[in-house]
Amino acid sequence: MSEMILFGVLVLASIGLIIYALWPTKKADSEYIRRRMAGRRLDKAEALLAAAPKRERSTAKEVIEKVTPFAMRPVMPASEEEMTKLRQKLSQAGYRSETAVRYFLASKTIVGAGVLLVALLVTMGMGLQTKQVFGIAAFAGGIGFMLPNLWLSLAQSSRQEKVRNGLPDVLDLMVVTVESGLGLDATIMKVGEDMHNVHPELAEEMMIAVAEGQMGVPRMEALEKMAKRCGVDEVRALVSTIAQAEKFGTSIAKALRTQADSLRVKRRLRAEERAQKTTVKLMAPLILFIFPSIFVVLAGPAAMKLVAAFGKGGISGTPH
Repeated sequence: MSEMILFGVLVLASIGLIIYALWPTKKADSEYIRRRMAGRRLDKAEALLAAAPKRERSTAKEVIEKVTPFAMRPVMPASEEEMTKLRQKLSQAGYRSETAVRYFLASKTIVGAGVLLVALLVTMGMGLQTKQVFGIAAFAGGIGFMLPNLWLSLAQSSRQEKVRNGLPDVLDLMVVTVESGLGLDATIMKVGEDMHNVHPELAEEMMIAVAEGQMGVPRMEALEKMAKRCGVDEVRALVSTIAQAEKFGTSIAKALRTQADSLRVKRRLRAEERAQKTTVKLMAPLILFIFPSIFVVLAGPAAMKLVAAFGKGGISGTPH
């Protein structure tokens, strides 16, 4: 039985390592040069591509890339609207590559099948009945099938929380930059560059908005896309404030300062709310772990003396 459990754990760990190794990463240098050389002479681009260092492709990655189209078929979204929602969730979690959707859908099938196989091996090694084996395996497979969704939800929430916490600091710097005389586009670029090490998630979204503006996308459209990628209400409110300030000709610096003060108050209130919840959250570990230990330390010696006293009394009072 122990050998079957160990084998199941090894299979599950192998599946996890393969998924981690194959998750979409940065594009290859050749693709980067091809994109930068778009619109130039083909011979120069091909020469640079030939000179670019080629990354070694692992055999496992090639195998998974061939398996991915088949693994994602059973879980393909039924409509384009569902596919768009999935892309938006992945974008809000920080994954924007073209292969992110394919790998995510394939991971649901692979993880579900892997957990199902491990559950079958473990339950068969335990000697359970056939109905119990298939019932437990089906339940475990369903859980494995839903694990990627849980991971995506946690990653999305974590990134949105980071964006929400970094927005007041970014707005303070934007106020200073705008009041120093820079325009809004230059301000967004400057703040995005300066905040890259402090709040990389929000800085990345700002730099994407700047890049879209440089490609000809209107400023407000680029900012609205940034708010949609972030998925945070505070960012949407900021974009609306900037749009109204530009529409009515009011000072953008004052609007940003008001928005920064409001967000700072909200951040402090969220911190106070979490601090107030700490007492309630500590009740469970106190009751389950700390109170029993204190009870044993305080009442243990008295209980031992009582047991010893009753034991002696019982022995002395027995008839001979």
